[in-house]
Amino acid sequence: MKSNSESSLLSAIRSTKGEKILEIDGTVTTQPVLEHVGVSTWPGRLILTDHALYFEELRVVSYDKPKRYDLSDDLNQVVKPELTGPWGTRLFDKAVFYSSSSLSEPAVLEFPELKGHARRDYWLAIIREILCVHKFISKFGIKGVAREEALWKAVLGILRLQAIQDMSSVGPILNDSLLMFNLCDQLPGGDFILETLVNMSYSRESEHENDSKPQNGMYAMSVLDTVSNLGFVFGTSSNSSNEGRIAVGEITVGEMTLLEKVVKESKNNYKKVVSAQATVDGVKVDGIDTNLAVMKELLYPLDELRKSLQSLAYWDDPLKSSGFCLFFGYIIWRGWLGYAVALVLVSVASFMIITRWFNQGRPVTEVKVVAPPPMNTMEQLLAVQTAVSQAEQLIQDGNIVLLKIRGLLLSIFPQATEKMAFSLLSAGLMLAFLPIKYIVLLVFLEIFTMYSPPRKANTERWERRFREWWFSIPAAPVKLEREKEDKKKEKEDKKKK
Repeated sequence: MKSNSESSLLSAIRSTKGEKILEIDGTVTTQPVLEHVGVSTWPGRLILTDHALYFEELRVVSYDKPKRYDLSDDLNQVVKPELTGPWGTRLFDKAVFYSSSSLSEPAVLEFPELKGHARRDYWLAIIREILCVHKFISKFGIKGVAREEALWKAVLGILRLQAIQDMSSVGPILNDSLLMFNLCDQLPGGDFILETLVNMSYSRESEHENDSKPQNGMYAMSVLDTVSNLGFVFGTSSNSSNEGRIAVGEITVGEMTLLEKVVKESKNNYKKVVSAQATVDGVKVDGIDTNLAVMKELLYPLDELRKSLQSLAYWDDPLKSSGFCLFFGYIIWRGWLGYAVALVLVSVASFMIITRWFNQGRPVTEVKVVAPPPMNTMEQLLAVQTAVSQAEQLIQDGNIVLLKIRGLLLSIFPQATEKMAFSLLSAGLMLAFLPIKYIVLLVFLEIFTMYSPPRKANTERWERRFREWWFSIPAAPVKLEREKEDKKKEKEDKKKK
């Protein structure tokens, strides 16, 4: 790392930024790095520093001026794995997606390799580590020596990962678990670990200002002391003496430090997450028809509740529907609706507690699902096509509803707009002058007495008039415009012809 940072690579930028080069890739022709921006793809050299990511496009005999993707500023950066392929297809899981508010178009960096995507995973981890440490510095407003301390912790983590990769030749390496800030960003309770680190740093700094000598006889060496002994010169603290540095990581005998407590708690929570994820992975099933069967079985209680309410609303049994309307109407009239909702929540909670008490130590009851007959590949493709068609139809219907509402607001059909405005005015006056419990009562009685024997004929007649009114409303016009690039391509094709 010292030799790379002191070389001529990015010398003009490093002279002003003081950046240290951590990793370089793409210098070997058999392992190129490809940058995808829009529809263009360029091979080149990728360089990661402790502040930014650089990509230099490969020319005939040299590299072009590097593009800088800043990782140190708050630019709403997004770094994630991405799929790439020829002509915009998404086939190969070997790329890193990068976007920020300073870029007009996101960049995709591809790391081609014959087998697997270990190379991409390594770069994704170290890029995220630098991004996470700068987010950590920005979030807590860390400055001065503490800022250098945090940056060097991330740098030493990346160097440790590189050393383990050079030594290990068997089995995959969990990159994220070896990088502190990246791991804390993903661990449950990782934010508490970072907050504890900051609080400990501030407390040590205040103690050091009060007394230049540490109270304890034993203390861990600072990260800055470590890198200074290795011969590095670091940014803002390069002119400070050894006496001005902060000893971190005091050793307390006989009790756990705050950092050890939050790390232990995070580890316990992580074990719970892993255990829960194992159960999730175990219940996943393949096939659209099988997943639909499982969902139907899980939603069976809600479906039965829906059928019961629908039967009451359609007055299939007039005696039950009358009792239902009178009972809930009385609750709404007396203003007991909040108590009724609270009673339902307490009943559900009591049911959960009683179930936990009696089922303690017993095996978990499995959900029994009748598996549908197996489908061949062609039937599965037809099922997917049908589902896509139905989704497209739903989206079209939704767009039509929105366009008709737009037409009502813009008064494209004046008669329909007048009726809608009068209805909204009436509803507004009711909300303004009537107490809310009367409005709720009226809405409840309107919904559950629509299909009662005295009102059924009028309801059907009103629904018919409403449909006729809705179908008579024209949709607002829509004009589809192509992008400017497509227009330019058409003009160029015409000129060539």
